[in-house]
Amino acid sequence: MYVILRTWWPLALSWLLMGCERPVVSAVIARLPDPAIHLAAYGGVVFPLSLVIESPVIMLLAASTALAKSWAWYRFLRAITLWLGFGLTSLHGLVAFTSLFDVVVRDLLGIPPALVEPARVGMQLMTPWTAAIAFRRFQQGVLIRDGHTHLISWGTVVRLMVLSGFLVGGAMLTSLSGIAVGTLAISLGVISEALFINRVVQPTLKRLRATVSRSPSLPSLAWFAKFYMPLATTPLLTLLALPLASAALSRMPNAVESLAVWPVVGGLVFLFQSLGLAYQEVVVALLDKPGTRVLLYRFTQYLALGVSIPLGIFAITPLARLWFVDVSGLLSPLAHFAESVLWMAVAIPALAVIESWFQGILVYHQQTHGIIEAVGIYLVASGFLLGLGILYDQIPGLYVGYGATLMGLLMQILWLWRRSRILSPLPNEA
Repeated sequence: MYVILRTWWPLALSWLLMGCERPVVSAVIARLPDPAIHLAAYGGVVFPLSLVIESPVIMLLAASTALAKSWAWYRFLRAITLWLGFGLTSLHGLVAFTSLFDVVVRDLLGIPPALVEPARVGMQLMTPWTAAIAFRRFQQGVLIRDGHTHLISWGTVVRLMVLSGFLVGGAMLTSLSGIAVGTLAISLGVISEALFINRVVQPTLKRLRATVSRSPSLPSLAWFAKFYMPLATTPLLTLLALPLASAALSRMPNAVESLAVWPVVGGLVFLFQSLGLAYQEVVVALLDKPGTRVLLYRFTQYLALGVSIPLGIFAITPLARLWFVDVSGLLSPLAHFAESVLWMAVAIPALAVIESWFQGILVYHQQTHGIIEAVGIYLVASGFLLGLGILYDQIPGLYVGYGATLMGLLMQILWLWRRSRILSPLPNEA
């Protein structure tokens, strides 16, 4: 259990620090002019769209953790990372700087007109984001495989220091809008983190070079595509739910309020959820160690309880109002709206832990198709409930959005359980 904890906690700390990013950015935007408009543009348009574009690189972390076993493998994965980063950054630029933005935001998503121009500025300033994240996550997987997870936490500290410094300086010393301050700070933060990770991974790369003579044959691109395409498509499909949810919320009652509160509540939930998201790479890295399978299963149970119970305490105590008013800077009506939906999200962090456990098993066994199947089920289930909310048109979109998220996650986890128990049954299932 100690080895699991030692591997997990630096990754969890890194995710937790990253989870602070959205609330910090939202808190600064909330204190600048036109907070509702800029919060809605950031959380309802810029952030979800940017995530969708960069989503194919998210699982480079899992891929490099599982496969970066030699210098030849490293070079193979690095070439793929560079091509992915370049291609997706070009796509982001097309969306941000051409009329394609209007097609996506106005026509497809139906975002309220007041949000369009602030969102355009935010998308343009987020252009370097995808390439920086691609290279960073690839290098982080190499560090995880080599047992240096603590360096990943330090990289996140660097990122937050740069982000916080620019947020304060941009808000106090410039006349930039809230969306401009927030998105420029995010871009500078991820670039600085990528540079730091590239520096600290160099000793590991020197050791990898020594393995070149013992390196096994590299797979074909067809094999890698079969392995990675489900991984790349999984976050893409998952993150498509974000702009789809924004589009759905904009067509339900209290549209602007729901879009403004959606990222603030999501930021708080993500602080707890992030501790579970860090667990997938732990499972991938440790599942082949003797005797760890049952220990990992027990750790999953403890961690699931440990991340959802504190959020439940937030939801039923004055801590929620303290967070939404004093920390996030929401005005009283928006803060009350956020408090009223928080209880619906209490189970989400625990579900993230369970999801990471099952997905880690599938990645370890290189049976990644089960992951994309589960995400498809998530989209169908959540989309069905969002569609009902639009048709009924009586319930505020924020409530429908979190109800749809819960239903989708439950259906997704049931499918992951079905796929993974065949590959790695526990003793009482064998």
